[in-house]
Amino acid sequence: MIPRHLFIGVAVLLLAALGMSLYVWNMRGRAAAVPVTSSDTRPVVAPVAGPTENISLFVAYDDVGVLNSQAAQIPLPSGRQQRAEELLRALLAIYLDKSSPHRLAPGSEVRSVYLVDPGLAVIDVNAAFADGHRSGVLVEELTVASLIRTLSANLPGILRVKILVEGKERETLAGHADLSNFFEVSSVNQLTSQLQSTP
Repeated sequence: MIPRHLFIGVAVLLLAALGMSLYVWNMRGRAAAVPVTSSDTRPVVAPVAGPTENISLFVAYDDVGVLNSQAAQIPLPSGRQQRAEELLRALLAIYLDKSSPHRLAPGSEVRSVYLVDPGLAVIDVNAAFADGHRSGVLVEELTVASLIRTLSANLPGILRVKILVEGKERETLAGHADLSNFFEVSSVNQLTSQLQSTP
């Protein structure tokens, strides 16, 4: 025969296990009922360490279809690749502002800039940049020219630029600007000069 104290101990443990199971089942139901909030999944960019420098940003103006040079002062790191990324992030900060003359989709960002010898720069933007970009020949060309002019004006020696989206090639930015080829900086400079001289 089973001793009475052992029988009581086993019964208490079984009741505790049953009580815990009911509690967990109840909590799981409550957790499922709580709405899931979307969180910002963008990576956190470390603050830039470096002296403040004068730079030229080539800002697109949709209403008149031109690029205008705009002076700015931003801290720039010493590394050439990091400098390139900070230059384009400063430009995008203007475009993401509510009063921007050339609005980009919220969440648009430059993921990275790769400087490949000799004279090749590869700009990698995120999906929000391309997927949320407004469609139109002039609007898309202004975006591309703005990125390339800003980069080449502040980092001498860049002759060609390639634009990727999430690290992959894409045919167009938003249906018009051809991203499948390399952009010659001299051709982009000539195009933007023509745009600036147009009345």
